Amino acid sequence: MGERPGGPDDVVAQLFDGAYRRLVVQLHGVCGDLTEAEEVVQEAFVRAVARGRRFAELENPEAWLRTVAVNQARSRHRRRRRGEVLHLVRERQADRPGDRSGASDAHVTLVAALRQLPAAQREAIALHHLADLPVTEVARTLGVPVGTVKARLSRGRTALAALIGDEAPVDAARATPTVRATRREDA
Repeated sequence: MGERPGGPDDVVAQLFDGAYRRLVVQLHGVCGDLTEAEEVVQEAFVRAVARGRRFAELENPEAWLRTVAVNQARSRHRRRRRGEVLHLVRERQADRPGDRSGASDAHVTLVAALRQLPAAQREAIALHHLADLPVTEVARTLGVPVGTVKARLSRGRTALAALIGDEAPVDAARATPTVRATRREDA
């Protein structure tokens, strides 16, 4: 009882092949944990399969997947905050040396710094800089006004600069440290 070629399952499979890795990298910045990022993206794909033809007919299915994954990450975060024991286990795991993602040292440093930001700022920065989404798409994904996203980005970049150090600010789009030739204010 499989789908015909070109059916909803094919759309999901093609999108999985083309977007899974990109979505995991984007959500890694939001979650601060690679395993959790993989899990929320997988959950988004499971929900896409469940939607069937309705998913295949979406105008921007990758944006839908990203929104579902961000919402899933938020839900998990809220549940984790309620359970102190789970939170302590997560902290111990995050403090262990070694990152199995294969990410560069700069990316690991960036994600560690992002983890220290408030969730709203972390989400905005990860989606705008790591996922390279325009501010309007970040606002739509998070369900907040554009001005709110701009404020979160500004505050988050300021906090990141303090966490990482002003001498080597992070170019989040490439997740590598860069040296600023002249000091300027990022808006």
